Amino acid sequence: MTENISRRRLLGTCAAIGAGVAASTVSTQLAYAADPAYAGDTLVLLSLRGGFDGLSAIVPIGDPDYYRARPSIGVPKSQVIAGDGTFGLHPALAPLLGLWKGGQLAAVHAVGQPNPTRSHFAAMEAMENAAPGTSIRSGWLDRMLGSSGSHGPLAGVSLGHAMPARVLGSGVSMESIDSFELAGASKKPIAAALRAMYADAPPLLAGPAQAADRALAATAGLPAAAKGTYPATDLGAALRDVARLIKAKAGLVTAAVDCGDWDMHDSLGNAVKGQRMYDNLTDLSLALAAFAADLGATMKNVTLVTVSEFGRRVGENASHGADHGHGNAMLVLGGGVRGGKVYTKWPTLAPGALSDGDLAATSDYRSVIGEILQKRCGLGSLSGVFPSVSPSSFGLVTAR
Repeated sequence: MTENISRRRLLGTCAAIGAGVAASTVSTQLAYAADPAYAGDTLVLLSLRGGFDGLSAIVPIGDPDYYRARPSIGVPKSQVIAGDGTFGLHPALAPLLGLWKGGQLAAVHAVGQPNPTRSHFAAMEAMENAAPGTSIRSGWLDRMLGSSGSHGPLAGVSLGHAMPARVLGSGVSMESIDSFELAGASKKPIAAALRAMYADAPPLLAGPAQAADRALAATAGLPAAAKGTYPATDLGAALRDVARLIKAKAGLVTAAVDCGDWDMHDSLGNAVKGQRMYDNLTDLSLALAAFAADLGATMKNVTLVTVSEFGRRVGENASHGADHGHGNAMLVLGGGVRGGKVYTKWPTLAPGALSDGDLAATSDYRSVIGEILQKRCGLGSLSGVFPSVSPSSFGLVTAR
């Protein structure tokens, strides 16, 4: 070996790979199908952490109570794009306008969880587990992969700087595909050491080392990433790597990407450049537009959906922001999406229709995803993924 590598060091390195490492604003998890006959879409789950303000992104311009509740941060009717008299898109979503008009992008409004909470940790934990009232502790993407029979050397990978999401709990952690290596050494010597030192070890000890070795082999030789199309943001880099694996036809079944900084208690701002919500939505829309452009025709086999642990309250606060709320909006992007519209059972923002001051959730986020899982990912019953949940009947996506 070219490096002095101890068994203790290797064990620690493998544990880091298996469990993931902490902290920044974006992480990605990737899972591969062992069965090449899998004919479903690649499902990309984009978690907008912090409490996304769906009322700013997908503006209810036809509801007069929206403007009464948000006199300074409400998006004026004159500024929305793709307005239909009832809803309109925030102007910062302009990079996505072509996808909206082309029918590849849609929104679902007034979605939420069955047992709402205003705690970030509790709400995200519940959303990622997605099995309230049961003893199930796994993440729903882990269960989705189990239902689809998906396995392989990279059954789950965290890509980026953030802690891996509980929604897809097991796997390898890497900052990016190109930088993937075992900490402190080049790939070849440490991979050889792994194989030698754990060749005869019990399965419980050998498992993480063998998984790391397979993951290193699986990421070797991937085609180069697209250049010049993505914004220079963490989200742009994460989606570039997701697209890279999709185009490589490596059997990618699902990717879970985290994007933070949506907790806007103050300075959410007006719908102009330089304000927090405007700038965040600009970054989001540029990354999503680049992702779709990068994939091109391959987008017909991909569905991306956004979720957030909760929305923001209907009324603005004294700091020109909005506090933790409930009902929210989801974006759905893909070749099988019936786009260009907002799907909702709109409850209105009239004071008597609110849920403790929040937009009432009239659709369970799981039912929306459930429609995608059945129609685009080939799952039959949802009981193994979302217990006691029926798919939505919006007609949001076409069946493959």
